[in-house]
Amino acid sequence: MIRKIFGTFGTRVLNAICNFVTLWFGTHYLGAEAWGIGGIVLLDVSLLLIGVEFLAGSGLIYFTPRKSYRTLFKISYIWSALIVAFYALLMYLFSFIPESFGHHFAKFFGESAEFVPEGYHGMVLLLVFVYSLHNFNLTTMLGKERVGTNNILFIIQFMTQMCSMLIYIFVFDIRDANAFVYSFLTGYIVSYICGLTQIWPYLKDPVEDSLWDTIKEMFKFGTIIQLSTLVTMLNRRLSFLIIKGFWGDAKVGVYSAASQVSEAPKMIGQSIAMVQFSKISNLTDNDLAAKITVQLLKIATILTAICIFIVCVIPTSVYSWLFTSNFAEMRVVMIALGPGVVFMAANMVFSHYFSGMNMPKHNLYGALVGLAVTIPSLYLLIPPLGMVGAGISASLTNLAIIVYQWVIFKKINKISAKELLVTKEDVKLLVSEIKSLLGK
Repeated sequence: MIRKIFGTFGTRVLNAICNFVTLWFGTHYLGAEAWGIGGIVLLDVSLLLIGVEFLAGSGLIYFTPRKSYRTLFKISYIWSALIVAFYALLMYLFSFIPESFGHHFAKFFGESAEFVPEGYHGMVLLLVFVYSLHNFNLTTMLGKERVGTNNILFIIQFMTQMCSMLIYIFVFDIRDANAFVYSFLTGYIVSYICGLTQIWPYLKDPVEDSLWDTIKEMFKFGTIIQLSTLVTMLNRRLSFLIIKGFWGDAKVGVYSAASQVSEAPKMIGQSIAMVQFSKISNLTDNDLAAKITVQLLKIATILTAICIFIVCVIPTSVYSWLFTSNFAEMRVVMIALGPGVVFMAANMVFSHYFSGMNMPKHNLYGALVGLAVTIPSLYLLIPPLGMVGAGISASLTNLAIIVYQWVIFKKINKISAKELLVTKEDVKLLVSEIKSLLGK
């Protein structure tokens, strides 16, 4: 398992490097406003994907070892097409809403509070559909415990995104948010096509399960997961909306860039949680699952804390030099976001434990606890503190979530707080696994 974690972590490091290169070129050649619009488009895609992932999301990791692959394939593709068609209908109907209603809405969130930036409705729908097909390949590879294949497909995705954005900027001379958005579409399409070559052998298996019974099981499991994801995304979306309402797209671009850099260390938690979910979903021993979770929780939080400390001590002048003076405020925002990134690493490990053990309701309850903190803290902190207030709010939200998750995890597994302390045995185990990996 450690070997898979290191492989996944290496993939995330490479992704972080590509994100940094993309961010550098974006801030220099597209500007803060274009970067802010691109960030909002991707956030909108993430929100709309929640509807798709009720039946075609991370729950596939849990069901892949338990259900016919052909059945999962049919359900996911049909559901994705239906949901995107439904979104298209909703957008069409919303176009008839009187402008006066929009003005009342703008009074609450500020000017330009539209959900999707003007001119990007069709692109958002296309991104949602293509990514949902690509995501089926990624998640089912994890369900098959083919973590390496998942990593390769992910590498193809973000490498294609980076290279294609440079092509759009320097070859096609696209110097607005389109260069950023088109690059994501290109990455999704190329990686999806590559993924088809990997899932094809599983589709040849003639065994199928009852379509309706499988849908009911998946929907029950997926509903809880996606409701928690929806609440989590609302936590994030609210900060973007309120910043945009007070200060416009340029400040959203700065906050988005600060979030990207400060959240780079979360790749540690993502790498660990991804392998953890893949492993636990194939386990039947609850005690072993809890033991694995505690060990991975220690590793994730400690390594993330070290990385975020390094990111935050880099001087402001360095960020101004790297991303231009328009992004000079990034560092102070990242310091506010830092504790939340560490809490987020713990949240990922706990969340994947609850999902892997078929208890996703606790992820939803935790997200609701976080939302109860987000709403008042945003409106109390953003007006006087600006983007720093949004960062503090994010940290408080993530702290509230992991406090709830720890209380439930402790109650279920009868674990004391002392077991969270790093022991000599933990260090010896990690060192021995690393030595074994290096030997191989």
